[in-house]
Amino acid sequence: MGSHAAARRRRPVVLAALGTTLLAALLAIPSAGGAPRSADACGSVGTELPRGDCGPFWQVVAEDFNGDRVPLGAFSDCDHHADTSAAYCDGLKGSYRDNWWAYPTGWQDTANDRGRDVVGVYHPEDTVSVGPAENGDGRMRIRMWRPDDGGPVHAAAVVPRAVMQMKYGKYSARIKVTKPAAGYKSAWLHYGGGCEMDHPEGNWTGSLTAFHHPCGGGEQGSFRGADAWTEWHTVSTEWTPGRVRFFVDGRETGQDTRGVPDRPLSWILQNESALEGPGAEPGSSAQLEITWVAAYAYDWK
Repeated sequence: MGSHAAARRRRPVVLAALGTTLLAALLAIPSAGGAPRSADACGSVGTELPRGDCGPFWQVVAEDFNGDRVPLGAFSDCDHHADTSAAYCDGLKGSYRDNWWAYPTGWQDTANDRGRDVVGVYHPEDTVSVGPAENGDGRMRIRMWRPDDGGPVHAAAVVPRAVMQMKYGKYSARIKVTKPAAGYKSAWLHYGGGCEMDHPEGNWTGSLTAFHHPCGGGEQGSFRGADAWTEWHTVSTEWTPGRVRFFVDGRETGQDTRGVPDRPLSWILQNESALEGPGAEPGSSAQLEITWVAAYAYDWK
C-alpha cells in the first residue's frame, strides 16, 4: 500500500513524440499580443495562481501557501481512513488539516518493489513544511533526505483532499527543485485499477516527463516535458472522458486516448527515492518547492 507498481519500460512512442514536436513548434508562434499561446484550458501563460473556472473545468482547489505556516512535524499521525476521501493527518490544524493528507509514516515507496539497493519510507512529519521564501512567497517544501547511517530515504507524498477519489479534472502546480541531488525523484500521479497517469515524473537531477499507462495494459505513452527540474515550471494534466493531455508552461507536451481511466482516482503528489540511476548517498538531501496548486472538477456545474 502507498506505492504504485505499474511497469515503466521507458520506450518512447515515436508517433506521439513527432506529434508533440510539431505541436510545440506551433504553440511557440506568438499571439497577436506578442505572448506565446497557451494550449491548456485556462489559456494562461502567467506564473501566478490561476483563479476561476476554465472551460469545462470548475475550480475546487486554489492554494498559494500564503496562509498559516506549517512547521516540520505537523504532517504527522496521518494513518486515519488512509487512501480514502476521509483521510486526514491529526497533527495538522485548521485549513491544512481540512485540505491536505499525506502518506502515513512507515509506508514504503516504489523502490521497495523494484529490488533497488537504496529504497525509501514515507515520513511526512520530517519532510513536509509550509512557509515563506526569502521574497515572502508562500511555498510548500518537500525536503527528502537519507540518514547518515545509510538507512532508507525519508520520502513524502502529499494529497489535496478535495480531489481525492474524483473522476476526471484538471490538475496544475508551479514547482521547482531548489536543491538537487542524485537519488531523488517525483512521480505525481493518478493510479488504480490497472490505470496510471504520471505527470510530472523523473529524477530531480534530470528532465520532466509525462507517462500514460493505459488501463488494461499496452504500450505506455511517454512525453518529454522540460529539460530540468531546477527551473520553475507550471505543470498541468487535463483528464477528460477518453483523453488525457499533459502541459508544461502552457505548452501541450503530449496526449493519449488509449485506455484512459473512467473511474475516480486521487491526485498524489508523490516524491520518493529514485528508480533509475544512482541511489541517494548517506547524509544527502534534496528539496522541491511548490508555490501554488490548483485543481478542477470536470463538468460538475
